[in-house]
Amino acid sequence: MKANRLFPIEKIASTLVLSACVGFIAPTAINANPMAEAAAIIGLPDFTELVEKSGPAVVNIRTTERIQQNQGGGSAEDEQMQEFFRRFFGTPMPIPKQQPTPKGRKAPQQQEEEVSRGVGSGFIISQDGYVLTNAHVVDGASEVYVKLTDKREFKAKVVGADRRTDIAVLKIDGSKLPRVTVGDSDKIKAGEWVIAIGSPFDLDNTVTAGIISAKARDTGDYLPLIQTDVAVNPGNSGGPLINMRGEVIGVNSQIYSRSGGYMGISFAIPIDEAMRVVEQLKSSGKVVRGYLGVERIDVPKDVAEGLGLAKAQGALIQRVMPGSPAEKAGVEVGDVIQKVNGTVIDKAVDLNRVVGDIKPGGKATVTIWRKGGAKDIVITVAEADAEKSPVKTGKQKPEPSANVFGLSITDLTEVQKRDARVSGGVILESAEGGAARAGLQAGDIITRIFNADIKDAKEFAAVMAKVDQKKPVLLLVKRGDVSKFVAVRPTNQ
Repeated sequence: MKANRLFPIEKIASTLVLSACVGFIAPTAINANPMAEAAAIIGLPDFTELVEKSGPAVVNIRTTERIQQNQGGGSAEDEQMQEFFRRFFGTPMPIPKQQPTPKGRKAPQQQEEEVSRGVGSGFIISQDGYVLTNAHVVDGASEVYVKLTDKREFKAKVVGADRRTDIAVLKIDGSKLPRVTVGDSDKIKAGEWVIAIGSPFDLDNTVTAGIISAKARDTGDYLPLIQTDVAVNPGNSGGPLINMRGEVIGVNSQIYSRSGGYMGISFAIPIDEAMRVVEQLKSSGKVVRGYLGVERIDVPKDVAEGLGLAKAQGALIQRVMPGSPAEKAGVEVGDVIQKVNGTVIDKAVDLNRVVGDIKPGGKATVTIWRKGGAKDIVITVAEADAEKSPVKTGKQKPEPSANVFGLSITDLTEVQKRDARVSGGVILESAEGGAARAGLQAGDIITRIFNADIKDAKEFAAVMAKVDQKKPVLLLVKRGDVSKFVAVRPTNQ
């Protein structure tokens, strides 16, 4: 029995569609170019002009790495293994740790060898030779080479690279070079056609097409990425994403994959964000970002209700870094940051992006929600990466006091308060029933019930006595260096 084949069925269906469309075309048009006429009727776009316009400015990027080799000391087996690693992995074989040379024997001479490290893509953004690509394309490379479509190859200088946004700027010596037209990524729409040009698997000037699937996917702290269904594979990294007007609106950077290859979802860095990074890299070789010194999460719905917020919006503070601008300004664990300089913080990831754009040393007016009301505080923003070491929590000597939510708590000692950097609260000796189901565990520190701060076990009991024991209770819980709100249901529910 012959196996069923899908291809002939799809081919027949396509032929029928084309035949139906061609039936409405004049005979002269059919004879001229029937496939092009059919495509035009169906409404498929023609990318040829885009490729002709933008293609010459898209480059292939080749990187190399210098490694130390023993001259005359390697065996034939070592050389074969080196060749295997080069051909199948694109990298040299890992060199084992050098053993001491026995007395009386001459140490092998070290020889430096330049080996191929990887390939990627990029595009020229100025006629004097500035090239934009991904930071991961050139990361760790000893030498970078840029090849144009006319086969000219230049040795490139890495002007600067920013790992957080995965953007790098190269410079090649040239003038009147072809360059791309930079578009406006804020104006893109889901569903519009786009193309990618690059060097997948080192195949120069490969063009793939698709549509924008979504405008802003949160896949990182600083960049909302453009999601597309354009085929992007290893080697495409750093290449342009181009709209139907011939404008670059993104830098191809990532794929979603379980196999290492393209699976229908790819991501590009918005060109507006990329060009902001480019300007800083060109001027100083690095990117400077503002920093508050907080850890934050999205506001869960049940937490929003418990705090009296109209909706689950903002950045919920779980930790305030010691000595950070936020701590100095009085930001507390459990605060919800709603605005920064008037800009609404919808999700936690928005906070890093908005603050990151503030120049270090500048003032930021931050609107926070605390204990049922909003208030503004002014924070002097510092430069990012000025984080301190985390605080460790000390051991406890529990004197338990139980309640109907499955919580067994005790007072904190002064040493525990100092080590945990809290002024009050109670420590959890054990969690059962509702507390255990909510994920609480021994050693957790409870510092607040709803909007009421807890100083000690006596105050904890007094506040809990007023809580509706048939509804969830909202606790602010600190574990290690992170605090978060936890909704605990009564044990009997």
